Amino acid sequence: MTEIWLPGEPPVAVLLRRSARARRLSLRVSRLDGRVTLTIPAGASEAEAAAFARSKADWVRAARARAAPVVPVGHGTVLPVAGRPLAVTPAPVRAARIEAAALLVPSDPARAGPRVAAFLKHVARAALAEAADRHSAALGRPHAGIVLRDTRSRWGSCTHEGRLMFSWRLAMAPPEVLDYVAAHEVAHLQEMNHSPAFWSVVARLLPDHARHRRWLRHEGDALMRYDFTGLR
Repeated sequence: MTEIWLPGEPPVAVLLRRSARARRLSLRVSRLDGRVTLTIPAGASEAEAAAFARSKADWVRAARARAAPVVPVGHGTVLPVAGRPLAVTPAPVRAARIEAAALLVPSDPARAGPRVAAFLKHVARAALAEAADRHSAALGRPHAGIVLRDTRSRWGSCTHEGRLMFSWRLAMAPPEVLDYVAAHEVAHLQEMNHSPAFWSVVARLLPDHARHRRWLRHEGDALMRYDFTGLR
């Protein structure tokens, strides 16, 4: 995507994204990291888009100021694992593991973030595989396997071939919330939509799904704030 910059201090990068489906110019500021995206319809020029972005500079800066701060993961960071806050703690271990209220990691500080991410992916894969298999068996519709990704716009998805995709950040959510997302995606094996029939399937798999859905709506963004790159 093309990038332009809004002048001022500090300058703000705006990513330009063309969309054949867009009907007008629209600006979006991510609540998670403050990233600014300008969607451009087919008939608009980049010069027109840049002028539109500049006219909205004050709004963009105000929205970025409200964006959630990024939390770099390293030694001493407290983050949830299965809904339980744990402190990332250096220790003489070869692989990350939980002990009491600590997530122990090898002592190299530059690798702490990636090691925690790898641990969370392991936790997510085991928990989501178990939940997907259980709900799939209850529904009587086998899935075609699971894939983990670090998606920002959705917690899960289901392909027409029956493959289930999940965000590995669900390893940080309470187990019952992770279970709800698994049930939600398995329900798509029967209803590839969000119709009343689909929600009826979800309710059959997980009768109290509504409260877990609310948790994701209200608390889920916080799981996206953690930066595991180890570059900060």
